Amino acid sequence: MSASRPKAAARGSEFARAERAAKFILSKTKLRPNIALVLGSGLGAFADELDGAVKIPYAKIPGFPRSTAIGHAGRLVIGNVGSVAVAAMQGRVHAYEGYSPKEVVFPLRVLGRLGIGAAILTNAAGGINLEFKQGALVILRDHLNLQGTNPLIGPNDERFGPRFPDMTQAYWKSYREAALVEAKRLGIEVHEGVYAALSGPSYETPAEIRYLRTIGADLVGMSTVPEVIVARHMGIRVLGISCVTNMAAGILDRPLDHREVIETGERVKTQFVALLRGVIPRIASDFA
Repeated sequence: MSASRPKAAARGSEFARAERAAKFILSKTKLRPNIALVLGSGLGAFADELDGAVKIPYAKIPGFPRSTAIGHAGRLVIGNVGSVAVAAMQGRVHAYEGYSPKEVVFPLRVLGRLGIGAAILTNAAGGINLEFKQGALVILRDHLNLQGTNPLIGPNDERFGPRFPDMTQAYWKSYREAALVEAKRLGIEVHEGVYAALSGPSYETPAEIRYLRTIGADLVGMSTVPEVIVARHMGIRVLGISCVTNMAAGILDRPLDHREVIETGERVKTQFVALLRGVIPRIASDFA
């Protein structure tokens, strides 16, 4: 019996911490969002355009990890897109910053306790598929978890979700279709692809990129997949969108530089914001 008590306490601790953080956030706004967004490197400008927004620095939210990555503002913005209330994370944390897998996904746990039913997860990614060009927007249809770990490792708390969550439809099909329809309506060229997640922070070698292409990856990055796993664990439906901010190692004859990621995100901001504004009302219809 004594051996099981610490585990039970740990499970309760994570759930209780998520509940405490969610209650703090809800105390700061009267809005009750059903949709969350996680905005990756160079893509956080969308949250600046929300109507009636309340902005909460991560440092103020109990237990929330603080982002140190360049291009991540590190705050939660709750506001409206038209008549739809959303919670937008301007930046995320990564394992390469020194956070554990459970710390990386804690913000998603908190969003789940806010009552979120759908999440739009975005990222800056390196392009592997030779049909992609720098600045391309890619709707994710699947992923490869090559980070060497999983945020669900350890005791499972059934209050969050089941021990063995199904990942057959990690990226919700109807949301992907809605994004493609909206992109066509807006005249925005988009692609579909498979995202490979590695740990970073070093960029991949040309040999690693050739390997990733061989096993079916179209894009590569250092985030998103742990969040998708935990979102699906909690029954949250996911739409994933990558911005190809640079071509992966060995594709172009030049070194990789993170400044390029930020600059490309700024360049595609208008199209990216338009696509999000178009697809959010479609997703919101799930909760009408």
